[in-house]
Amino acid sequence: MGYQNSFKVFLCLSVIFLFSMKIMVLEKYFEKINFTAFSIHTTKPIRKGAHYWFSQTNKHANKNITLPNCTLPPDLGPYNIQLNVPLDNEFKNERMSFGGHNKPENCIALQKIAIVIPFRNRESHLKIWLHNMHPFLQKQQADYGIYVIEQHGNLPFNRAKLLNIGYKEALKEYDYNCFIFSDVDIIPMDQRNLYRCSTNPKHMAHALDKFNFRLLYATLFGGVVAFTKEQFLKVNGFSNLFWGWGGEDDDLYKRVITAGMQIERMNNIISKTKAIPHKRDPGNEDNPKRFV
Repeated sequence: MGYQNSFKVFLCLSVIFLFSMKIMVLEKYFEKINFTAFSIHTTKPIRKGAHYWFSQTNKHANKNITLPNCTLPPDLGPYNIQLNVPLDNEFKNERMSFGGHNKPENCIALQKIAIVIPFRNRESHLKIWLHNMHPFLQKQQADYGIYVIEQHGNLPFNRAKLLNIGYKEALKEYDYNCFIFSDVDIIPMDQRNLYRCSTNPKHMAHALDKFNFRLLYATLFGGVVAFTKEQFLKVNGFSNLFWGWGGEDDDLYKRVITAGMQIERMNNIISKTKAIPHKRDPGNEDNPKRFV
């Protein structure tokens, strides 16, 4: 009996040690580029007060049932965005599996979508975004996971590098074939604005309310953009060289055109989006080289 108890203790300690090694290896990897990246699929707490990123439920699917392909609901239309979200409560969504991943229960989605959000010091906006976007994506019958990639430290914000990190980390967890790169303060105003990839890279935030729902200039390609895995590899991702606000989205546009692709945009009615008002956060000042 003593031998069995000792073996159980050894086994438990071994599991704890291996889990700790995984965390340490990840931390060492990201230390090399001055960032630590977190996925909401991880079980490691980010910091006190941020636990609302995690789901509270688990789902058990019957693997013996063959499901049909998903079709879009016929009642998609204008979306009622809620901005008055209690910021001191945990985020909960009963349809979501543990870790922030969701897929339809009664059909098979044709795309597997990773939504990647670059992040630093925007907890209130993140909670508003999650509160609105989970029901939005579930209504669209999406098979999706959300990845919040956070930059630590006081260096200028590098949005593009965080998005590249999110792309690589998401692929380690699931066989995603569509990647939507989204700012944390942009929410679609119409459910017909499908969070899906297309035959060309897709601009999904070209009709922002703060710009009177018009495209500011023809080469604008920021806010929310969608790439298939193949398209993103074809443009070699985002440039890692843009520190501070601006420039990386214009560079991405040039990469798309240079790769022989076009930018796809839906009409302005369907593509209307809400920008949550905010002041520019410290460390995200204008990049003086954004026009170079």
